[in-house]
Amino acid sequence: MKNIHITMLFALLAHFAFAQNSLNGTIKDKENQEPLEQVSIYFPQLEKGTVTNADGYYEINNLPTGKFKIVVSYIGYQTYSQTLEILNKSTKLSLELTTSAIEMEEVIVSTPFHKLQRENVMKVERSSIKELQNAGAINLAEGITNIPGVESVSTGVGIGKPVIRGLSSNRVLTYTQGIRLENQQFGDEHGLGISDAGIESVEVIKGPASLLYGSDALGGVLYLNPEKFANTNDVDGDINLNYFSNSQGINGNAGIKASSDKLKFLARFGGSSHVDYKTGSDERVTNSRFNEKDLKTGLAYQLSHFKTEVRYNYNNSELGIPEEIGEQSTDRNAIEPFQNITSHILSSKSNIYFNNSSLQVILGLTNNNRQEFEDHHHEEEGEEHEEGEDHEEEEGEDHEGEEAALDMKLQTLSYNIQYNLAKIGAVETIVGVQGMNQTNENYGEEVLIPDAITNDIGVLATSHIHFNKSDIQLGIRFDRRTIDGEENGIIGDEGYIAALKRSYNSFNLAAGYKIDLSKNIISRLNVASGFRAPNLAELTSNGSHEGTNRYEIGNENLDNERNVQTDLSLEFQNEHFEFYINGFYNSISDYIYLEPNGTIVDGDAVFLYQQQDANIYGGEAGLHYHQHPLDWLHMESNFSIVNGDLKNGGNLPLIPANNWTNTLRFELAKVNENLYNGYGFITLKSYFAQTRVSDFEMPTGAYSLLNLGFGATVAISNQPIEIKLSANNILDKEYISHLSRLKSDGIRNIGRNINLGVSIPL
Repeated sequence: MKNIHITMLFALLAHFAFAQNSLNGTIKDKENQEPLEQVSIYFPQLEKGTVTNADGYYEINNLPTGKFKIVVSYIGYQTYSQTLEILNKSTKLSLELTTSAIEMEEVIVSTPFHKLQRENVMKVERSSIKELQNAGAINLAEGITNIPGVESVSTGVGIGKPVIRGLSSNRVLTYTQGIRLENQQFGDEHGLGISDAGIESVEVIKGPASLLYGSDALGGVLYLNPEKFANTNDVDGDINLNYFSNSQGINGNAGIKASSDKLKFLARFGGSSHVDYKTGSDERVTNSRFNEKDLKTGLAYQLSHFKTEVRYNYNNSELGIPEEIGEQSTDRNAIEPFQNITSHILSSKSNIYFNNSSLQVILGLTNNNRQEFEDHHHEEEGEEHEEGEDHEEEEGEDHEGEEAALDMKLQTLSYNIQYNLAKIGAVETIVGVQGMNQTNENYGEEVLIPDAITNDIGVLATSHIHFNKSDIQLGIRFDRRTIDGEENGIIGDEGYIAALKRSYNSFNLAAGYKIDLSKNIISRLNVASGFRAPNLAELTSNGSHEGTNRYEIGNENLDNERNVQTDLSLEFQNEHFEFYINGFYNSISDYIYLEPNGTIVDGDAVFLYQQQDANIYGGEAGLHYHQHPLDWLHMESNFSIVNGDLKNGGNLPLIPANNWTNTLRFELAKVNENLYNGYGFITLKSYFAQTRVSDFEMPTGAYSLLNLGFGATVAISNQPIEIKLSANNILDKEYISHLSRLKSDGIRNIGRNINLGVSIPL
């Protein structure tokens, strides 16, 4: 028996070592038969690809046996997407691509079957980080607001968190490096907490994705795709620098990546520094300054039937918490109150490819340390500054050695194991198990949430069924969450938190249908349920939260939030015109919200966590037009509307104002040998007045912002240099966003901001 086991082991090793296949061919222009250079040939499931050389030739080695999706894409041409069967040692695939003015399609990673957008049953918004940066965004949280249906709750310009169709905080789950990002996102003033350096693209699932991701995906998912490793036997590098005039902001990063046939490596280091931003009235918002340091690195090893990669991200952010228009300063050092947040994100992803099936295992370990330093602690310790003292000394004060008033350490171990079954006819199926173990510990004198342990586990199954002109996707999932919180304080004292032991179960279903009504028209219908277990703040809070100026009291008897959302979309697309309209209706049971009870504690209004059924509804509509022969000129328009109502007739808080964006842009692939990839745009984004507000919110007036920009790649002595220039709020408009947390203090948003950027590939 022992000999049999040894023989089987060697046979398996031989299978992995020697069952290696290759794919090669040429890519040409269908019209003139000229070879196309730098065409991307990519296997999404294998995460492996290459580009064509000057003769249009490509070759990919070490491919497993089986059927895999292949995507061939090139700017200005129709994207080719088919399932290719790899059976022989050498398979050939040569193609002729047809020109198209429609933008190049990309593979959607956040949904389980890795399909192009037109092939997906679920509509997912996707945007490259480069597109968001070209629009002049200071950071990732601001950049995502260029995606229809997505906004950001902001505290100045340094702190922002995503809002998807009116839902935010713990109702929107962020994924990075293939794992969930956990950084105490329950807080209103707790930002996204990740740098856009080393991020390739962002995908947004607008609606409940609990089937795919579990609790906290009730409102949607923000999925951040890290930059890919270099193609086989390539070495790439780049340096990127940005300057922002309004906040005198400096942003930069540099990266290098190299790949052999089996081993791949990449590293990127970046950072940014900003002073207090100026409003449209030319006043600086005191303590809106922020600084960030970021490191991302990765290592991968790939054989024909096996691939594994490890990625690590270190991020440290020092974020001022603005409260007033006070001292006008351009100092970059933190003054109190401010946050100091350090995150370590370690992830591993391993894939084993069998004949027509595969197994994927993703593990993640996230350590998040959130510290908040508050100015009132100096007063309590008698550290008063006499009048006439040098204020610069206070602003440049070294905070090392000072104890943080709030010091929370959150450690999250997550796992995601999925098996992609062998395809049976037109049916693809994935089964999996996901979960996490999370530990929260307090080290400061203030305790917002208690020391606690949270455990999640969920099992899921989802299938995609392909017909001739339609597709169906079905899914089912069961989850269980347990929360064990420790007692904090003394019974009867202010701020006392009782011990907590709760468990939550949820059963969810999802169904979707996509049909090609004609060659140019697609319609999608999706119905999905979702859930969210109450977080520790909602269950246990009992004290003042300095970042929000509220005294919050939790409710340990809160139930799961549960929702059912229906999405209906219609899309038309031909060579020169695109149009879409999406509508949704989201019915939420036991929606958790804060409501003031009219009392005051220590100068702060008391807010209680309540539950009530709610409805959110609205949608997006847009068009994209580019008329022949002016294919380089594009006219785009999109409109977003969201409404949120409580069952008792009140309005939900933090519902974005309806907005309408109109853009005129041009793209020139090549002007001459030394000037190419040119673009330019002018955008008018109009926000309507928001008067449907909750009882403790203020209405917001209408305003419009004018933005413009242009850029190109310039070749200097054969060295390409990408240059971009943009100006946001070019008319220096004074305005207050409805989702600004500084609105109640009458503090306006950022005024005119000019961004100059340079990128140098090495």
